Amino acid sequence: MARHFLTGAELTSEEQLALVDRAIELKADRLSSRALEGKSVALLFEKPSMRTRVSFDVGVTELGGHPVSLLQGEVQMGQRESPRDIGLVLSRMVHAIGVRTGPDELLEELAAHASVPVINMLSRDHHPCQALADLVTLRERFGRLEGLKLAYLGDGNNMARSLLTAGRIAGIEVAIASPPELSLPEAPGVSPEEAVDGAHALYTDVWVSMGDDADPERRRELLEPYRIDADLLAKARDDAIVLHCLPAHPGEEIAEDVLYGERSAVWDQAENRLHAQKALLELLLSAP
Repeated sequence: MARHFLTGAELTSEEQLALVDRAIELKADRLSSRALEGKSVALLFEKPSMRTRVSFDVGVTELGGHPVSLLQGEVQMGQRESPRDIGLVLSRMVHAIGVRTGPDELLEELAAHASVPVINMLSRDHHPCQALADLVTLRERFGRLEGLKLAYLGDGNNMARSLLTAGRIAGIEVAIASPPELSLPEAPGVSPEEAVDGAHALYTDVWVSMGDDADPERRRELLEPYRIDADLLAKARDDAIVLHCLPAHPGEEIAEDVLYGERSAVWDQAENRLHAQKALLELLLSAP
């Protein structure tokens, strides 16, 4: 097992599946593990959050550890203090470091100099903790991962990239439907109809994320045909579920009746951040 969890690609297929299954066990009995007893985890939030902060804070606490949250402006990584120095200092005080930031280069520099596990809680190019929770949700709903098809509709962003990574390791076909102007270089987008054909899950993200301040109306115009609504959902499998990493803007990337409908697994998905991250913390802090 790699020491750090920066992109999700550090996991083997066996490790990833074991994490998913462990998360489901922890969900069934939330207080069954005290794997972090006597340990502290620093949580650096260079970008604001709700689900990430609450799920990590509660997760560390339920595992018997002590979360140390450093909020936006308190550290100013790369400005007030270098990532190298932060990694060197915190490694002498805590047992793991979670980082929610912008440029991946800052995260990579911190991890290169840290002697404790570093977890990417979100970066510009990756969101591996969310993708891990998504695998837990799929495993719950379908009883397996290998052979499933997931359709992602929207901006080719960090979420799309992490789904591709996690899906490749798990044996899931991930089809990305994005406008050419917003597609990932490694995954040219297909049409929404092609993406959802035979899909077990339809996945979307906000159209205008943090940092997407340049011409948001143009982004909305480009992404309009990629909205998940009842008509698009009807083109997928009859048992297909809907996923969204949140926050959601009903009426933009997803129709309100779909987001809150009976085929939505969004709220289980959000909860599963807690359980997936607890399983990850257990693994990283028990590794030799």
